Amino acid sequence: MDTGRPSKATRRVAAAAVAAGLALVVSGCGGDGGGADGKPSARAAAPKDTGRGTPAADSQQAIGEVKGPDGVSVTLHSAVRDTGGFVTVTGTVTNHGSKIFNAINWRSNETGMRSRSSVSGATLVDKAGKKRYLVLRDTEGECLCTTGLSGLKPGESRPVFAQFPAPPAKVTEVDFQLPTMPPATVSISD
Repeated sequence: MDTGRPSKATRRVAAAAVAAGLALVVSGCGGDGGGADGKPSARAAAPKDTGRGTPAADSQQAIGEVKGPDGVSVTLHSAVRDTGGFVTVTGTVTNHGSKIFNAINWRSNETGMRSRSSVSGATLVDKAGKKRYLVLRDTEGECLCTTGLSGLKPGESRPVFAQFPAPPAKVTEVDFQLPTMPPATVSISD
């Protein structure tokens, strides 16, 4: 005999399905708890690529500058060691030339990168320790650096950043280098 109402068993199955669905939704909404130690993951710790026109952190301070071909320069503002074992280098790229600049030559040679215009080819070199540090990658293989760095018009500037593994604490000076540009020696601050 059908009374038009669902049975208790049907209601329980439906309630269990709704509860399971909510559990999945809620677990995807949390902040970045990172690993088991509760520290944020490298992606969460990285500065956000804020896009066009947003100044880099403390863009008045310059700790180094490199000048490349076609009138493009990068002014370095900071190289900061953080407690998570990273060094984040921030700067501003400026096009002093007469042509539009695309950072295609500044990327690494990896084929899996989605952004073809990034600073993923940047390196930090510890000359005393004879080690070279590459830009960090997230779990999807993307660089922890500025991406989408294309179409930089003459006279335009944009903020850039790149995050590297930190050299040992005793290392306080490294060379920052981008492909096609000479190195700049910078001091790491804590």
